[in-house]
Amino acid sequence: MNESSQFDVAIIGGGIVGTATGMALGEAGISVVILEKEDRLAAHQTGNNSGVIHSGLYYKPGTLKADNCVRGAKLLYRFCEEHGIAHERCGKIVVATREEELPSLDDLEKRGQVNGLNGLRRIGREEIGELEPHVAGIAGLHVPDTGIIDFASVTRTFARVVKEHGGEIRLSNRVGKVIVEEDGIVLETPSGVVRARNLINCGGLQSDRIARMCGVDPGLRIVPFRGEYYEIVADRQHLVKNLIYPVPDPRFPFLGVHFTRMVSGGFEAGPNAVLAMKREGYGRFSFSIKDVASFASYGGFWRMAWKFWRTGFGEVWRSLRKRAFVKALRRLIPEISIDDVRRGGVGVRAQALLPDGKLCDDFHIVEAPRMIHVLNAPSPAATASISIGRAIAQTAKNSFGL
Repeated sequence: MNESSQFDVAIIGGGIVGTATGMALGEAGISVVILEKEDRLAAHQTGNNSGVIHSGLYYKPGTLKADNCVRGAKLLYRFCEEHGIAHERCGKIVVATREEELPSLDDLEKRGQVNGLNGLRRIGREEIGELEPHVAGIAGLHVPDTGIIDFASVTRTFARVVKEHGGEIRLSNRVGKVIVEEDGIVLETPSGVVRARNLINCGGLQSDRIARMCGVDPGLRIVPFRGEYYEIVADRQHLVKNLIYPVPDPRFPFLGVHFTRMVSGGFEAGPNAVLAMKREGYGRFSFSIKDVASFASYGGFWRMAWKFWRTGFGEVWRSLRKRAFVKALRRLIPEISIDDVRRGGVGVRAQALLPDGKLCDDFHIVEAPRMIHVLNAPSPAATASISIGRAIAQTAKNSFGL
């Protein structure tokens, strides 16, 4: 194999967190190479989400998610303005449709206030109708800081900044082996050997496997959840103005089926959250024996499944039956019908699952000698990416002595 020159840091993963980290390191004068196994950046979670800039409403105060989302959203808006990236701060409403949802709505409002959201306010039935005339709700929250964007475009811009600071982006470079030597790390890829003094794992759906490849026990297992979206047909898009969310189930890190206006035009409804049979499987019937065995052999998965099997069955039913999916949408917009939506995009979320069966509900980063492993960075990681990237870069500088 051919050998490349040695870098200060090699980053595995060309999603938005990997490129944001590379950008932060490059701006600090640290030499970086980003290794992405696909032939393009943002191929998985980053490029298949709903494109929402989150405000920080949902996350427990003091967590990494809360701190980085609020700070990251401000940094992202500023970055987009500086680099001419299309985006819009359009706002959203979170709607309670039943009396029993009101306590959770109260909790969300308190969280948003503690997290420092600008302009967050409680609204009643009349104001809901003014903002979204077709929505049925008894109370809600108006969140003006929420926006829409194309995160794949953001990722490509981050990568351009990495290159401007002397960093390298290498596509189609799957890391097949990691060798830890006394004075550095050797990464074997199809195009040759890459040598680096230090390593950062931003591998998303493969992050736990990459950690094990590096000789690090991640202490968790990635379980993939497929999120399926529907598109609203053109002559019914007047039913939605901006973004409409339900009150989420506090037991899960998923936000529930919602309506989203996309920055490129059009409207989406979704996603659900169905256990995926393949980590990078976007088809409804995608299947990998290796990936199924990974979670089926994990005690934490069965502990989770035993606790939430009814919820999981409901998600599968909505996946298989369009009518069931539309029924969930009609809780927010009663006028919507089965003919108003058609199947749209699909994303797969890398959800970290702990051995006790609990879903990891915060960003989770593990350090090892000359390594940093980002093991749980689902939503709102895209919104928070600049903040997360800077935090990881600072950790790297401190831990690696850069």
